[in-house]
Amino acid sequence: MAQLRSRRMVGGTLAPSVPWQVMVYLSDGVLDGGYAGGALISDRWVLTAGRNLFVRKSRDHIQGKEPIIPKVYLGILHRDQAKASTEVAVEKIFLHPGFQNHSDWDNDLALIQLKEPVVMSDKVTPIPLPEMGQNLTDTWSGVISGWGWGVYLNAAASLKFLILPLVDNSYCKAEYEGDALTPDVDDNMLCTGAREFGENVCFGDAGGALAVKDTKTGDIYAAGILSYDKPCRNNKYGVYMKISSYLPWIHSVIRGDTEKSSALRSEAIAKMHTWQL
Repeated sequence: MAQLRSRRMVGGTLAPSVPWQVMVYLSDGVLDGGYAGGALISDRWVLTAGRNLFVRKSRDHIQGKEPIIPKVYLGILHRDQAKASTEVAVEKIFLHPGFQNHSDWDNDLALIQLKEPVVMSDKVTPIPLPEMGQNLTDTWSGVISGWGWGVYLNAAASLKFLILPLVDNSYCKAEYEGDALTPDVDDNMLCTGAREFGENVCFGDAGGALAVKDTKTGDIYAAGILSYDKPCRNNKYGVYMKISSYLPWIHSVIRGDTEKSSALRSEAIAKMHTWQL
């Protein structure tokens, strides 16, 4: 295993096929937006961090601007495989309505709708979202993958993964509290710690799914989407959007709800109850 390690992500191991892993690409250079991760959650939808869709990531630079339509690549392990044959066309972008309400990391989620359903294979398969009753009470670790930067600020040529310990939010909240350049950790987030020797997520890993295993059923699902990918070797905790907190929004977007949808459903049920009496 030692020969598979490198000083990227920081640390990590060369990944086997991670069929839900998506590359969300704006450019090769970080000054032009760079590239990051995403998670395929169905045959036409990708979930990622909202900040991945802007060149400059801070709230001050994003407010009032429209997200950039990225290039999306599926089924790849190496960055040089990001080419026309692995690219899938994007139909539309949906930022969470509360994206960056108060800070750079508030509600840091976006859904990317693909123009056509993707063909499932050993290399391209979605990861499930949490279901009712699934929680992280008995889960101690999760797996994150990405092409993130290394300790020498060099981009990874190949997909890497890390198995990271889940930590109580109180620890990362205490670590980052009062620092305007780090997340204000709340109940809509979850945190992971570093591995031995400081192996951790780093720049470019944001948007990737934290995959966990349900201890009762053995099912694999995405518990979080990485938002704060700056721990590298400087800070200890990675911070994720906790997907279970955002399921109503995710399902609403995928259903195609409009502002009138809820009212129309309520009106239909009310009429049926009235007519049945």
